[in-house]
Amino acid sequence: MENKNLEIIAFQPKYSKAFYDLNVEWLEKYFYVEPYDKKVLSNPQEYIIDNGGYIFLAKLNNEVIGVVSLINQKTFFELSKMAVSPKYQGLKIGQQLMDFCINFAREQEWKSVTLYSHRSLKAAINLYHKVGFKEISLEKDSHYERSDIKMILNL
Repeated sequence: MENKNLEIIAFQPKYSKAFYDLNVEWLEKYFYVEPYDKKVLSNPQEYIIDNGGYIFLAKLNNEVIGVVSLINQKTFFELSKMAVSPKYQGLKIGQQLMDFCINFAREQEWKSVTLYSHRSLKAAINLYHKVGFKEISLEKDSHYERSDIKMILNL
């Protein structure tokens, strides 16, 4: 169900609180907020945008209901910090954010997009497989303690 009123826009500093709140709410529901999360989420401009990354927001009727980022990790871009407000889950907002990021990455002529996740997140893993992500080996010193799967989408 595509929502006609859903708008996906680029990050603006005035949306920093929504970016932080949606991500923290998601993390606290499924895991916990790691120090790395807190650092990045508290200052998305410095840690994501100023480092050549991107943040996109899903807005519905002037409310930010979903967020996602593409973090520049120097040798690859990481799809990260994707969260959808609980009251809007199940409406394919995550799918729309994912599709938007993949199209954006293709327009930038990137070779791939990488993500880190956790196998317990069955719906998310299914979505990643559905859009073409393939599992690759996870490095031992990943910047997330909670990740137990690394995936790549070759574009």
